[in-house]
Amino acid sequence: MNRRLNQKIVYIFCVSIALIYLASVAVATPNVLADKILIEKKERKMTLFSKGQAIKTYKIALGGNPIGPKERQGDNKTPEGLYTIVSKNKQSSYHLSLRISYPNEKDKNRAKELGVSPGGDIMIHGIKNGMGWIGSFHTWLDWTQGCIAVTDKEIEEIDKLVLNGTVVEIRP
Repeated sequence: MNRRLNQKIVYIFCVSIALIYLASVAVATPNVLADKILIEKKERKMTLFSKGQAIKTYKIALGGNPIGPKERQGDNKTPEGLYTIVSKNKQSSYHLSLRISYPNEKDKNRAKELGVSPGGDIMIHGIKNGMGWIGSFHTWLDWTQGCIAVTDKEIEEIDKLVLNGTVVEIRP
């Protein structure tokens, strides 16, 4: 009788380990790509979506002057509007970066009316190289020049989930 009980315990143990392993593999390897990135400036939140379903949310830091849309180069504002991811830079000064298609036509027209340059180089990026140890503490203040910042680990994950051409909506 003890032998039979021991066999059942070993069987249950092995099945449990197998299920835990399969669950961890399923979580660790996302099988969907994001088709939209929604950035909500007021909430300091970025959400990746696939077919209308949220797949991941990140806490973010913004430009040092985050209220209102970007109007000109050097204003430290994060833009607002519809954009796309146009390229990826694995040699970025900020660990890794995804370039956003700012300025769009609306941004260019606004800047032209104001007689200023709209600026450019708006990215979703990690922490400045050499400073990655800061981790999520970087979100305690808005520190970029208009970009959207996440941790180094998060930008690595985002890079795998997002392709060039992915829609980026930035809301106030």
